[in-house]
Parts: sequence; structure tokens; C-alpha cells
Amino acid sequence: MVGPAGSGKTTALQEVSASTSAPLVNVNLELSRRMLDLTERRRALQLPRLLGEIVGEATGELVLLDNIEILFDVHLKQDPLRLLQGLSRNKTVVAAWNGSIVDGHMTYAVPGHPEYRRYPIRDFLVASPEVTT
Repeated sequence: MVGPAGSGKTTALQEVSASTSAPLVNVNLELSRRMLDLTERRRALQLPRLLGEIVGEATGELVLLDNIEILFDVHLKQDPLRLLQGLSRNKTVVAAWNGSIVDGHMTYAVPGHPEYRRYPIRDFLVASPEVTT
């Protein structure tokens, strides 16, 4: 789900969780807890495995991910979309993406910002107030 801050992504995920019993994971909180005692280098190396564990521990075939901003931290040197796509091999993953759809691309942050990301909308399903692909 793509939308700017305050657009209702978290509320929508909470409603889906309540109606389906799918777990709703606060990614920032869970990853921060697990990486607390790791060095910066170890955090970057361990993040994909730790995120996989978090999703793997979630019950059911559907997992809802909210507050994914930590995945964009430049010090962690990750590709957030690739991480999420990797997780979706074993479960259906719905993530709240704080960004927008512009010219057929999903963005995070603004050009020039260190965390800026831009991905073409293909090979994944995007739901946002503006576009459904």
C-alpha cells in the first residue's frame, strides 16, 4: 500500500488484521529490538536474515508490515523493495510504503534525499488512493 504519511495506511492494515487475524508487524520496532546489540556493520549484514525471521515467525500465510522506514536507512545499505519481494516468496506480504506513485514509479522520499528510492511499477501489486496496478 503506497501513500503519504497520514493517508490511512496503518488504519487499513489494522482493519485487515482484525478481519483476517493476519499478524500486523511494526518492522521498525521488531528490527530495532533484534539489532540493538549489533555493530553497524553486523546490522547491515544481519538485517535480511532478521527480517526473514520476523516474517517467518508470523502465523498464517498473510503478514502485514507497517513502519518499514528502517529498511531505508542508508547505513544499513539495503534495497527495501528487494527485501520485501524476497519475503513474499514464502508468504503474502502487504507493506505500508510511505511514498507516492509518480509517472509509473513508486517513490520513497524526494530526489536528493539520502533515502530516496524510485522503482518502476511492475512485478508487484500497488494499492494507493491514486492508483491500483
